[in-house]
Amino acid sequence: MSKNPNPDPATHADIPVWNMETWLWEDLQVGERKRSIRRTISEGEAMLFNSLVLDMHPYVGDEIFAKTEGVFGRRLVSGAQVFSYGLGLFAHNNTQSFSYGYDKLRFVKPVFIGDTIYGIRTWLRKEPKYPDMGLVVCSYEIFKNEGELVLYAEHLQTVKYRDAAKARASVT
Repeated sequence: MSKNPNPDPATHADIPVWNMETWLWEDLQVGERKRSIRRTISEGEAMLFNSLVLDMHPYVGDEIFAKTEGVFGRRLVSGAQVFSYGLGLFAHNNTQSFSYGYDKLRFVKPVFIGDTIYGIRTWLRKEPKYPDMGLVVCSYEIFKNEGELVLYAEHLQTVKYRDAAKARASVT
Protein backbone atom coordinates (compact mmCIF):
# COMPACT_ATOMS: atom_id res chain seq x y z
CA MET A 1 0.00 0.00 0.00
CA SER A 2 1.35 3.39 -1.00
CA LYS A 3 1.83 6.08 1.64
CA ASN A 4 1.14 8.68 -1.05
CA PRO A 5 -2.62 9.42 -1.08
CA ASN A 6 -2.37 10.98 -4.55
CA PRO A 7 -0.05 8.69 -6.51
CA ASP A 8 -1.59 9.28 -9.96
CA PRO A 9 -0.52 12.65 -11.45
CA ALA A 10 -3.18 12.25 -14.15
CA THR A 11 -5.85 12.82 -11.48
CA HIS A 12 -4.27 15.88 -9.87
CA ALA A 13 -6.05 18.32 -12.20
CA ASP A 14 -9.40 17.02 -10.89
CA ILE A 15 -8.60 18.21 -7.36
CA PRO A 16 -9.87 21.74 -6.62
CA VAL A 17 -7.17 24.40 -6.40
CA TRP A 18 -6.75 25.93 -2.94
CA ASN A 19 -7.70 29.61 -2.76
CA MET A 20 -9.33 29.52 -6.19
CA GLU A 21 -12.36 31.72 -6.61
CA THR A 22 -14.63 31.38 -9.60
CA TRP A 23 -17.18 34.13 -9.07
CA LEU A 24 -18.51 35.96 -12.08
CA TRP A 25 -19.99 39.46 -12.48
CA GLU A 26 -23.48 38.29 -11.52
CA ASP A 27 -22.22 36.72 -8.30
CA LEU A 28 -20.75 39.94 -6.92
CA GLN A 29 -22.95 41.60 -4.31
CA VAL A 30 -22.55 45.37 -3.91
CA GLY A 31 -22.12 46.16 -0.22
CA GLU A 32 -20.58 42.80 0.69
CA ARG A 33 -17.60 43.15 3.04
CA LYS A 34 -14.79 40.77 3.93
CA ARG A 35 -12.04 41.16 6.52
CA SER A 36 -8.60 39.73 5.88
CA ILE A 37 -6.27 37.91 8.21
CA ARG A 38 -3.67 40.03 10.04
CA ARG A 39 0.01 40.28 9.24
CA THR A 40 2.92 41.80 11.16
CA ILE A 41 5.61 43.50 9.06
CA SER A 42 9.13 42.68 10.27
CA GLU A 43 12.31 44.69 9.78
CA GLY A 44 13.89 42.00 7.62
CA GLU A 45 11.08 41.91 5.12
CA ALA A 46 10.80 45.71 5.12
CA MET A 47 14.47 45.99 4.16
CA LEU A 48 14.14 43.18 1.61
CA PHE A 49 11.18 44.96 0.00
CA ASN A 50 13.11 48.25 -0.02
CA SER A 51 16.06 46.51 -1.67
CA LEU A 52 13.90 44.83 -4.30
CA VAL A 53 12.19 48.06 -5.33
CA LEU A 54 15.29 50.25 -4.80
CA ASP A 55 13.57 52.41 -2.19
CA MET A 56 16.25 53.56 0.23
CA HIS A 57 14.61 56.78 1.32
CA PRO A 58 16.01 57.75 4.76
CA TYR A 59 12.60 57.27 6.37
CA VAL A 60 12.54 53.58 5.41
CA GLY A 61 16.21 52.66 5.29
CA ASP A 62 18.18 54.82 7.73
CA GLU A 63 17.60 54.15 11.44
CA ILE A 64 19.84 57.02 12.59
CA PHE A 65 18.10 59.56 10.35
CA ALA A 66 14.66 58.33 11.35
CA LYS A 67 15.48 58.64 15.07
CA THR A 68 17.41 61.91 15.03
CA GLU A 69 15.94 63.91 12.14
CA GLY A 70 12.73 62.16 11.14
CA VAL A 71 9.28 63.49 11.91
CA PHE A 72 8.12 60.18 13.42
CA GLY A 73 11.23 59.24 15.45
CA ARG A 74 11.45 55.77 13.90
CA ARG A 75 11.58 54.04 10.53
CA LEU A 76 8.53 53.68 8.33
CA VAL A 77 7.40 50.78 6.22
CA SER A 78 7.32 51.90 2.59
CA GLY A 79 3.87 52.93 1.40
CA ALA A 80 4.32 50.69 -1.63
CA GLN A 81 4.88 47.75 0.71
CA VAL A 82 1.80 48.56 2.79
CA PHE A 83 -0.22 48.75 -0.43
CA SER A 84 1.22 45.47 -1.74
CA TYR A 85 0.84 43.58 1.52
CA GLY A 86 -2.56 45.05 2.33
CA LEU A 87 -4.07 44.06 -0.98
CA GLY A 88 -2.13 40.80 -0.96
CA LEU A 89 -4.05 39.78 2.14
CA PHE A 90 -7.04 39.47 -0.19
CA ALA A 91 -5.21 37.75 -3.05
CA HIS A 92 -7.14 35.05 -4.83
CA ASN A 93 -6.85 33.06 -7.99
CA ASN A 94 -10.05 34.06 -9.79
CA THR A 95 -9.39 33.36 -13.44
CA GLN A 96 -12.59 35.24 -14.33
CA SER A 97 -11.42 38.68 -13.11
CA PHE A 98 -8.70 41.04 -14.31
CA SER A 99 -7.24 44.12 -12.65
CA TYR A 100 -8.21 47.31 -14.49
CA GLY A 101 -6.43 49.73 -12.17
CA TYR A 102 -6.63 51.61 -8.88
CA ASP A 103 -8.21 54.92 -7.93
CA LYS A 104 -8.14 57.09 -4.84
CA LEU A 105 -4.99 55.52 -3.38
CA ARG A 106 -4.20 57.35 -0.16
CA PHE A 107 -1.56 56.73 2.49
CA VAL A 108 -3.58 58.00 5.44
CA LYS A 109 -1.22 57.28 8.37
CA PRO A 110 2.33 55.92 8.71
CA VAL A 111 3.03 52.24 9.26
CA PHE A 112 6.10 51.34 11.30
CA ILE A 113 8.26 48.23 11.40
CA GLY A 114 6.56 45.80 13.77
CA ASP A 115 3.03 47.05 13.09
CA THR A 116 0.34 44.50 12.29
CA ILE A 117 -1.98 45.23 9.38
CA TYR A 118 -5.31 43.83 8.19
CA GLY A 119 -7.91 44.97 5.71
CA ILE A 120 -11.58 45.26 4.90
CA ARG A 121 -12.73 44.89 1.29
CA THR A 122 -16.11 46.34 0.35
CA TRP A 123 -17.72 45.89 -3.06
CA LEU A 124 -18.84 49.41 -4.03
CA ARG A 125 -20.44 49.13 -7.47
CA LYS A 126 -20.65 47.22 -10.70
CA GLU A 127 -21.65 48.15 -14.21
CA PRO A 128 -21.55 46.69 -17.70
CA LYS A 129 -18.33 47.57 -19.52
CA TYR A 130 -17.48 45.29 -22.44
CA PRO A 131 -19.45 42.72 -24.45
CA ASP A 132 -18.11 39.82 -22.34
CA MET A 133 -17.07 41.54 -19.09
CA GLY A 134 -18.41 44.03 -16.59
CA LEU A 135 -16.58 46.46 -14.34
CA VAL A 136 -16.58 46.04 -10.57
CA VAL A 137 -15.10 48.40 -8.00
CA CYS A 138 -14.16 47.56 -4.44
CA SER A 139 -12.54 49.57 -1.72
CA TYR A 140 -9.64 48.35 0.35
CA GLU A 141 -9.26 49.88 3.77
CA ILE A 142 -6.02 48.81 5.39
CA PHE A 143 -5.76 49.19 9.17
CA LYS A 144 -2.86 48.80 11.57
CA ASN A 145 -2.80 47.30 15.02
CA GLU A 146 -6.19 47.75 16.72
CA GLY A 147 -7.98 49.53 13.88
CA GLU A 148 -6.24 52.74 12.80
CA LEU A 149 -6.87 53.38 9.07
CA VAL A 150 -3.54 53.66 7.25
CA LEU A 151 -4.40 53.17 3.56
CA TYR A 152 -7.41 53.52 1.29
CA ALA A 153 -7.68 52.47 -2.35
CA GLU A 154 -10.36 51.53 -4.84
CA HIS A 155 -9.64 48.59 -7.11
CA LEU A 156 -11.27 48.47 -10.53
CA GLN A 157 -11.60 45.02 -12.07
CA THR A 158 -13.16 43.58 -15.16
CA VAL A 159 -15.05 40.36 -14.58
CA LYS A 160 -16.54 37.91 -17.03
CA TYR A 161 -20.32 37.64 -17.29
CA ARG A 162 -22.09 34.35 -16.85
CA ASP A 163 -24.79 35.59 -19.27
CA ALA A 164 -23.72 38.79 -21.04
CA ALA A 165 -27.12 39.85 -22.40
CA LYS A 166 -28.88 39.26 -19.09
CA ALA A 167 -26.14 41.01 -17.08
CA ARG A 168 -26.15 44.13 -19.22
CA ALA A 169 -29.95 44.33 -19.09
CA SER A 170 -30.04 43.97 -15.28
CA VAL A 171 -28.26 47.26 -14.60
CA THR A 172 -30.03 50.52 -15.26
